[in-house]
Amino acid sequence: MFGLTLAKKAAAVTAAVAAAATTCLLGATTASAAPQPIVGGSTTTAAAYPYVMQITDSSQNQFCGGTLVSATKVVTAAHCMVDETTSSVRVVGGRTYRNGTNGTVSRVSKIWINPSYVDAEQGGDVAVLTLSTSMPYTPISYVSSSETSVYTAGTTARILGWGTTSSGGSSSNQLRTATVPTVSNATCSSAYGSSYISSDMVCAGYTSGGVDTCQGDSGGPLIIGGKLAGITSWGYGCADAEYPGVYTRLTTFSNLVTTQVNS
Repeated sequence: MFGLTLAKKAAAVTAAVAAAATTCLLGATTASAAPQPIVGGSTTTAAAYPYVMQITDSSQNQFCGGTLVSATKVVTAAHCMVDETTSSVRVVGGRTYRNGTNGTVSRVSKIWINPSYVDAEQGGDVAVLTLSTSMPYTPISYVSSSETSVYTAGTTARILGWGTTSSGGSSSNQLRTATVPTVSNATCSSAYGSSYISSDMVCAGYTSGGVDTCQGDSGGPLIIGGKLAGITSWGYGCADAEYPGVYTRLTTFSNLVTTQVNS
C-alpha cells in the first residue's frame, strides 16, 4: 500500500479527469478513496448479466459501472457522479466490450446523489440515474432494508465490471466477473480502522487476496443471493490480502433508492 485509497473504482476517461483525480488524491490530508476492472476473475458477456450497465462519458468512454433495477433506473456509486451532469453522462446496456458499438445507449435525464454523501470513505456512496431511453434488458431486484442477513460473513457474492485487472494496470476490454466471500465487520474494521463505517459499508474478499474489484469497477454491482446487495465503492489497492474491497451496504439505503426508482 502507498497510503492512498482507490475510491474504486472509477476510471479516468480523459487527461483532464485523470489530472483532477490525481490532484484530489495528492491533496488529501489522509488516505482518500479513488476509483478501480475485476482482478482474478474471468471474462463473461452482457447477455449473461443483462442488468450490468456501462456508465460512460458523452463519447461512450466507460469510466464506471451501474446496475439496472428497472427499465429506466440505474443504481451506481455517488463518487462516480460527482461533477457530472445529465449532458456529460451516457448509460450503455447490452454491450460486452468497452470498445463495442452494439447495445442500447441512453442519455440521462436525472442524476440523484445521496444527499448525505461527502466522499466514499465517509459512507453514503449511492446514486440513482434516470434514463431517457428504456433499456430492453432484464433488470435485477435489490435488497430491502430488512434483508441485513445477506451480509453474513462468508456468504458468496458476485462482482462484475470492466475495470483494471491489476492495481494501476490496463482496463479490461471485455466484461469480467468473479466471486468473493463477504467479510465480518470486525475483520474489515481491523483493516481500515475508523474509515470503515459498518452501517454504510460491507467488505468482501479473500484473506489471501487475489480477487477484487479495481479501478473502473466503481458503481458496479455486488450480487448476493440473486439480488443487488452492494455497490463497488472503495478500498486500498486491488486484491491485496490485507485489504478486502469495500462496498456500499445497500440495505441501509434501500428505501432512498426505492423513492428514486418510483419517482
